[in-house]
Amino acid sequence: MPGPAAGTAHAATTTDVVCLGESMVTFLPSQPGRLADVPSFGRGIGGAESNVACALAAAGHRAAWVGRVGADGFGDHLVETIAGYGVDTSAVRRDPGRPTGIYFRTATDRGAGAHEVAYYRAGSAASAMSPSNVPYGEVFAGRILHLSGITAALSGDCLALLRELTAERPGRPLVSFDVNHRPHLWRGGEADASVLLELARRADLVFVGEDEAEEAWGIEGAEAIRAALPEPSVLVVKRGSAGATVFSGLRPGPRSSNAGGAESGPASRSTEGAGAGNAPDTVTHVPALHVDVVAAVGAGDAFAAGFLSATLRGLPVRDRVRHGHLMAAAVLTVPGDLTEPPARDHADRLAALDDGAWGRLRLGPGWTAADRAPEEVRTS
Repeated sequence: MPGPAAGTAHAATTTDVVCLGESMVTFLPSQPGRLADVPSFGRGIGGAESNVACALAAAGHRAAWVGRVGADGFGDHLVETIAGYGVDTSAVRRDPGRPTGIYFRTATDRGAGAHEVAYYRAGSAASAMSPSNVPYGEVFAGRILHLSGITAALSGDCLALLRELTAERPGRPLVSFDVNHRPHLWRGGEADASVLLELARRADLVFVGEDEAEEAWGIEGAEAIRAALPEPSVLVVKRGSAGATVFSGLRPGPRSSNAGGAESGPASRSTEGAGAGNAPDTVTHVPALHVDVVAAVGAGDAFAAGFLSATLRGLPVRDRVRHGHLMAAAVLTVPGDLTEPPARDHADRLAALDDGAWGRLRLGPGWTAADRAPEEVRTS
């Protein structure tokens, strides 16, 4: 089976982050209500990995998206829109025999009982990604390779591809993995929980929500999640309104690779503890922001992009999480999955606030405007 050669070089790369996964055309409702009652929809794009790539490119990083779309108008729209954010789409492949995936959703929060999503992605071009048809030179061309558990759920070939990409080998870029547990995507009989745990344990940097860890693995609490995932050098546990907890500790061997110091850096309010892996962890807790939410979609992808952006810049762990929260707040205060992030100096000023000022921030629509100073968005 074709695959990446051992020792794939990426030292001379000009790409910061490569994101691989399915992107789809999404139809956004013109008003709240059941899908049966919504009279019209606006067209957008959606896809965890391409969302991360677009956010990183908009933040000034060199990002690439690797995927597979149909040789159809929706595929044209996806590639053109993603490229419009400044993302390198040269490694995207067109499939003449399979369509580009699409989906419709309601305006409610994903976690709400009334939320509806209608996917038309079975047999999509992206589901045909496999170890035999992905351009490995482009996939391993970045300092970081970002993947998610959604891709593993698309098909057996996609799962085989993720196992190939997360395998340890010399010269592997830092592998970032967002668990993104989506139970409705998994095929009947597929042990999605064990597969996601397996893939997460093979990554260097992992993002997982406390809620999805409980749903997928029956594990409660950040410390228990770390015990189940001892291998990643950095584990980011997202805790909703409680903020995020980061476990960071150097691991020996190939997992000690880093991008901008991903396993190091000072931490605020950190405690040293006996990590579940091979070295003591630094545990960093960062409170969430107060945000006036417009639409709760795309926030997880934006958080990952903000954290990765700060990681590439070698910022302290606390500031990496704060940049994740800020990038998520930018998306939460607009209707769609993507938006222009705050200017870097603006985000840096907010991320540098003392703990008291950070806790008093309240961000609402329009807060990312370049002329807004920190005190102008502080309303509580």
